[in-house]
Amino acid sequence: MALSKTLINHKKHHHCYISVPSEVINSLSSTSLQSLADTPKKTAAVSQISNFSKLKISKYRKIWLLLLLVSGLLFMLKVYKLYPFSTYPCGNIAKKEDSKLISIGGLNSVVKIIEKDDESKNDFWEQPDGLGYRPCLDFSREYKKSSVEILKDRTKYLVVVVSGGMNQQRNQIVDAVVIARILGATLVVPILQVNVIWGDESEFSDIFDVEHFKKTLADDVRVISSLPSNHLMSRPVEEKHTPLHVSPQWIRSRYLRRMRREGVLLLRGLDSRLSKDLPSDLQKLRCKVAFNALRFAPPIFELGNKLTERMRSKGPYLALHLRMEKDVWVRTGCLPGLSSKYDQIIYNERKLRPELLTSRSNMTYHDRKLAGLCPLNALEVTRLLKALGAPKTARIFWAGGDPLGGKEALLPLMKEYHNFYNKEDLALPGELEPFAKKASIMAALDYIVSENSDVFMPSHGGNMGHAIQGHRAYAGHKKTITPNKRQMLSYFLNPSLPEAEFNKIIYDLHRDSMGQPAIRTSKSGRDVTKYPIPECMRNDSVVQRVV
Repeated sequence: MALSKTLINHKKHHHCYISVPSEVINSLSSTSLQSLADTPKKTAAVSQISNFSKLKISKYRKIWLLLLLVSGLLFMLKVYKLYPFSTYPCGNIAKKEDSKLISIGGLNSVVKIIEKDDESKNDFWEQPDGLGYRPCLDFSREYKKSSVEILKDRTKYLVVVVSGGMNQQRNQIVDAVVIARILGATLVVPILQVNVIWGDESEFSDIFDVEHFKKTLADDVRVISSLPSNHLMSRPVEEKHTPLHVSPQWIRSRYLRRMRREGVLLLRGLDSRLSKDLPSDLQKLRCKVAFNALRFAPPIFELGNKLTERMRSKGPYLALHLRMEKDVWVRTGCLPGLSSKYDQIIYNERKLRPELLTSRSNMTYHDRKLAGLCPLNALEVTRLLKALGAPKTARIFWAGGDPLGGKEALLPLMKEYHNFYNKEDLALPGELEPFAKKASIMAALDYIVSENSDVFMPSHGGNMGHAIQGHRAYAGHKKTITPNKRQMLSYFLNPSLPEAEFNKIIYDLHRDSMGQPAIRTSKSGRDVTKYPIPECMRNDSVVQRVV
């Protein structure tokens, strides 16, 4: 009845068109269409026609034909499994096919990549079963309701200064947004402290897309580029000594009254200050910032895409994040394993600056190695990749700073895998020149190419490895190998073990370390941006293993 009334209200010469697949049209003969159109109407329909006798019979034929074609279209869509409605409350994820969908640097872009037949058939490139998990940031009704008042507030402002390398800065920016939400404050775009190690003076807008950052968080936190003029001369309350892993309750009790009184709060050194275990809505906000809001600036995004395309031009590729820089060996209390010359360099540096050693100063180098606390060197990475089945023809992108010892430190990898590249190898003359002294931007390019790889493996933990692991999980659990150093190192140190037996043992140790879905727990260091299940991804039909 409602449909009839709608059609009557249209002018006489208006026509409606619908695009229908040829399969539907071909499956219906003109005879069958005519017979359906001429079928006697039921009593209710006859009564309806008598009430609107001015309408021509031909118009009703058009209505029947339209309804028939729409029904046929929906039937065909269902048959071919293209029916657009999802059973998931948080949307769909792409189905794995011969062509592969990847996100570019976690920047909410999607590119269709056709993999080369020969190389992609190797088992090494097989992706883990994501078990249907997909991103799901379903904020609670209470969260959305409180957002209204928070976004109206113009009395409280949070200024943060973040430090460290690019990935460390990312972590602090994520926490800055969450702290602003906890305090109901407006967040001023974070200030990036000049990095004293690399001399990088990049600002937030040099690395990240500011407008996208603001727009993405528009329903969660008000973000502005600078303080209002009436606050520029005020002296903000500054807090330099926030303890580690504080709760939202601690933050409110410590800062809220002072912030209301002074109007502006300045925070420094946010690294690991906020607890990893937060209420569900704040965990979702963490994911929203890390995976959606922190998009790289357009120049970085574009160049990162170009490097990705060059790596993938001849098939799938592996990205290695190699932690073999001088400062890494010093801070971890480990030795590079190159020669006594380089071991002595590290020993002397650590003796001059013992404060650089990050933890467990009472452990010997050998004990640290067996405990899995040392980065893998190039020889160990090579043996691990061979044991896991990486083909000799594999294309490898290596990310990271210059290793101690230069190319000599990389020789085992370069001898075994000849298709071995970094961003300097891939870039055309002059492409990297604008970023030559911008360590954070160089790290961002590494991040994009690594995050988009078919397989990713870090040689050691750290901010970048953890961030990419979480990003790849959020993108559909792309294959990410986590070296099981604690269990495998004893086999590496056993020279009498036959290679075939060694390879089988190492492969078996890593069966469950390939990026499969894993549920985050409250164990120390289990950040939701590394393990986004269950707070930020959902599959109600599966109960998955706990890590």
